Amino acid sequence: MIDEKYAHLPYRPCVGIMLVNADNQVFVAKRNDNRTSKWKDAWQMPQGGIDEGEDAQDAAFRELEEETGVAADSVELIAQSKEEHFYELPAELLGKLWKGKWRGQRQYWFLMRYLGEDKDINIDTEIPEFSEWKWSKIDALADNIVPFKRIIYQNLAQEFSAILKVSND
Repeated sequence: MIDEKYAHLPYRPCVGIMLVNADNQVFVAKRNDNRTSKWKDAWQMPQGGIDEGEDAQDAAFRELEEETGVAADSVELIAQSKEEHFYELPAELLGKLWKGKWRGQRQYWFLMRYLGEDKDINIDTEIPEFSEWKWSKIDALADNIVPFKRIIYQNLAQEFSAILKVSND
């Protein structure tokens, strides 16, 4: 339950990208800003804010390129999640992250297939968000994300596994 003094805050409009390779493994990365936090071992998929007036799909392609160097012509859009996903920030981040403007995020998620080669992924971008990256099994996503995003990753793994016909056994 969110602290009442933050309950009036809106959710930040965002997108997330589940980028899969030819083997249906998922791109995950460690955030630079988590390196000294209790979540330093967390791995996440690319995500980011939707600019005012920007279409969610356009934001997904922009965020993917900004965070991974992967351009729109190197991916195939497979699907968009059936519903918007929400999460609340934990108490220790409320009022601090994003200049205290948001209580959490509302996210549109996109499933994309990477058509390029690993050597072309570049997380050393203009404003690097990640310190390292790897390919992960889809059923390991929820185990390796920060706890407050875990249910979203579980739901996405289930929804997108069905589309990819990947078994979560």
